[in-house]
Amino acid sequence: MVYPDRDLRFNYSQFNERVEDLAKGLLALGLKKGDHIGIWARNVPDWLTFLFATSKIGAVLVTVNTSYRSHELAYVVKQSDMKALAIIDGFRNVDYVQTVYDIVPELKTQQRGNLTSQEFPELNHVIYIGQEKHRGMYNTRELLLLGKHESDAELAKIKATNTADDVVNMQYTSGTTGFPKGVMLTHKNILNNGYYVGEKQKFTDQDRLCLPVPLFHCFGIVLGVLAALSHEATLVMLEVFDPLLVLAAVQKEKCTALYGVPTMFIAELNHPMFDMFDLSSLRTGIMAGSPCPT
Repeated sequence: MVYPDRDLRFNYSQFNERVEDLAKGLLALGLKKGDHIGIWARNVPDWLTFLFATSKIGAVLVTVNTSYRSHELAYVVKQSDMKALAIIDGFRNVDYVQTVYDIVPELKTQQRGNLTSQEFPELNHVIYIGQEKHRGMYNTRELLLLGKHESDAELAKIKATNTADDVVNMQYTSGTTGFPKGVMLTHKNILNNGYYVGEKQKFTDQDRLCLPVPLFHCFGIVLGVLAALSHEATLVMLEVFDPLLVLAAVQKEKCTALYGVPTMFIAELNHPMFDMFDLSSLRTGIMAGSPCPT
């Protein structure tokens, strides 16, 4: 996994060690198999750590749309029976920390780890993805440290009980035909989809996929992350879409595949600096979202 704008690089074993530490940290909070854990974040590096850590402990990751406002977040937290919610500082003009304090005011007055919310009786924890400390919240650094000091035995015991037919991810529909609904997706379901998408593109361990689409959606998490994982490929990640950063990432990392929706490809192709980049390494990719002219 590479974040080329900050030269952050993890090989598979380094990343797996971080994932296991976070998984043990989540267990130390009392989270367990079958619990629903939400993530409301841009494509920050630890988004993927949460994805795999929750799957290792048999929990269900509830992916929350980064564009949600407070009433939409409140709906998903309650409707999904969310036990924990991991958040970042914010996105665009929405302050995520303040939004969570607004809908869960008890966070500011109760000891962390002992949250009792009248509005959200299932919610026990809010986790901040980052180094900063916020009242009532654990942060990822603390969870990773907690995990480092936990035994591997408990995690190994839980991993042994996980099956391919367990639910691992809950994604919410857009709600165009009523209220959004949580779709329950299994390990087998999303891994198979990712695998065959990778097969169609002839992915191997030599491929390097530039992924500028949001991870909370099936495009990012399944067609992107799991297509790469199931073929031992490299993920070249961007925290948010920027056409210039995409072009720079493809050139710098010699990406062989690029994903995006039509508006992303149009923004890249029409960028005034387009001709300055060497994109000759590209050989495949996916355009999704709507039809696009040749």
